Amino acid sequence: MKGVHFLISTLAILASATFLVSASDPSPLQDFCVALNDNKSAVFVNGKFCKDPKLVNANDFFFSGLQNPRNTQNPLGSNVTTVNVDQIAGLNTLGISLTRIDFAPNGLNPPHTHPRASEFLVVLEGTLYVGFVTSNGDGNRLFTKVLNKGDVFVFPIGLIHFQFNVGHVNAVAFAGLSSQNPGVITIANAVFGSKPPINPDVLAKAFQVDDNVVDYLQKQFWYDNN
Repeated sequence: MKGVHFLISTLAILASATFLVSASDPSPLQDFCVALNDNKSAVFVNGKFCKDPKLVNANDFFFSGLQNPRNTQNPLGSNVTTVNVDQIAGLNTLGISLTRIDFAPNGLNPPHTHPRASEFLVVLEGTLYVGFVTSNGDGNRLFTKVLNKGDVFVFPIGLIHFQFNVGHVNAVAFAGLSSQNPGVITIANAVFGSKPPINPDVLAKAFQVDDNVVDYLQKQFWYDNN
């Protein structure tokens, strides 16, 4: 009887572990599933429809241009170039994507989160001050590091994080993400630039500030560097 209970407990643990492991982009069930944009369809799926494998070619797995610096003349002084399933159709179901981030001096990739992906950042040029904040249950601890050329830093899935160019020259970083479509929520844009606006009384209470402060922030133009 003890052996039976042990077996049941073991199976329960394995089932739980399997559920946790699968809590990300699903594994593909074939060699590839090149995305097919079907604008005429009213059906949405978790991912994209697959192109007929016989019609797939090398260009479905190709993207060019990441060697080119991006324009950082904007209020944030940064520019994020995303390469996900919308740019490379062959990424569909593969669970990965990439970004190039260009920074002017004092340029900022503002606090944001990726709801569907962890991220690792590699600095190619310059010096970046980076960090992330843990969840409420962990006490909202701040982890930061100053990164130089060749350094790597990891941002866990779903946590608020940022990158700031503390150098006097332009900086460039590449980031890999564990989703074909990681999504991005820029905190300031979402809270103060939502459409329609969040009730000011809600934000005044949440941030413990006067309604006039909330009104001022909601009237600002919240630039999207993505």
